[in-house]
Amino acid sequence: MKIAEIRDLSTQELKERLEVEVKAYDQKKINHSISPLDNPSVITRSRREIARMKTELRQRELNNK
Repeated sequence: MKIAEIRDLSTQELKERLEVEVKAYDQKKINHSISPLDNPSVITRSRREIARMKTELRQRELNNK
């Protein structure tokens, strides 16, 4: 998901999407520790996606104050 797509989401949708991404990220890490993934860069991409979402939520929080 690109930053433009993240900015188009409402705050509630963004929180829900973030929660889903965090759960998926945790599951990928667990699976990778048990048996290596074919493409371990998926974990890095997930982590960066979560960071983008958290950054956008924080910006919105600061703008509302």
